[in-house]
Amino acid sequence: MSPEAVEVARGLFEAFNRRFTEGTRDLHDLLDPDVEWMPLLAVLEGTTYRGADEVEEWIEDLKQDWAAFEAKPTQFRDLGDGRVLVLGTWRAQGRRAEVLLDGVPGTGALGALEAYRNADGGYGWGLEPDLRAPESQPGGALHAFEVFGEVGPMADPRAAALCDWLASVTRPDGGMPFALPVADATATAPFWAEADHASSSLHITTAVTAAAWRVARHDPAVAGHAWLDRATRYCLDTLAARPVPEFAIELLFVLDFLDTVVTDAAAPEAEALLARCTATLPASAELSVAGGSEGETLRPLDLSPWPDRPLRRRVDASVIEADLDRLAGDQLPDGGWDVDFHPYSPAAALEWRGYATVRALAVLRAHGRL
Repeated sequence: MSPEAVEVARGLFEAFNRRFTEGTRDLHDLLDPDVEWMPLLAVLEGTTYRGADEVEEWIEDLKQDWAAFEAKPTQFRDLGDGRVLVLGTWRAQGRRAEVLLDGVPGTGALGALEAYRNADGGYGWGLEPDLRAPESQPGGALHAFEVFGEVGPMADPRAAALCDWLASVTRPDGGMPFALPVADATATAPFWAEADHASSSLHITTAVTAAAWRVARHDPAVAGHAWLDRATRYCLDTLAARPVPEFAIELLFVLDFLDTVVTDAAAPEAEALLARCTATLPASAELSVAGGSEGETLRPLDLSPWPDRPLRRRVDASVIEADLDRLAGDQLPDGGWDVDFHPYSPAAALEWRGYATVRALAVLRAHGRL
């Protein structure tokens, strides 16, 4: 037994917490100059931090991405030969959570988002958890617009720059391909890596355009951008010329687009298209996802997450109340929520859990359940 090793390990965790919250330097002084530091996500992505200075850099990066990050060890087990196994949990709060749930200004969230931005104005680097590649992608644009929308009324010039990038990859008909080629698809789900790069996708174009309209509410540069007008026209014309989307996930994003455009009175024909699409929904407002994981289902609050919106008037109130009960009951013992689809990697699974948890809390709060 080596009580000294246990005390050293305990002191390292305490110093880590002080480093994150107070900015102290005692962790740096405790670390061996040749330390190898392998945090969980870095291990999953094949990264090792060597030396105390690299550990310090990792913590600074961590502080950009997380509003709070605390180690909570519960057991220290001496394994002999100076080795100690530490069991416990981490408590973390992301930058999106502090904006959506605590009303904190969005400067920190925008700083975290910047890590995923490319020089071309687009976003990649795993911002879409199942598309872990550096290249800018429409899927990355979707998640970036989500953040730009949530930090309102703060407007950021990088949102308009993202519109510029989207204009550069938009096809002649005004739509975008589902995904663009990646040089290394090792950590990218096949449905992204093998997507048709040469044809417009209603699925991704409605998703990205709806998110952009929510940014346009407080950002005149996005509202007046030519790309947004082209993409909106593509979505409306494509929906007018074809039957209701047959795939559940595509219908999800089509409904979100139409609900947003009707809310913002951006196109007079959107109301009729919304009525046509919602007429196909079952009374339960539940849709099975063909080809998805076993039991994967879109629930009423997936389709209509926010009250006082045009789409909500087309879903029975009792269905929404029952689904709010279901959502509240899905909270796991650790306080978070999970997804019912299958993430492509362990790293993606962790990130989707965080995404699902923030979303669940925001929806419950919007309905007075928190």
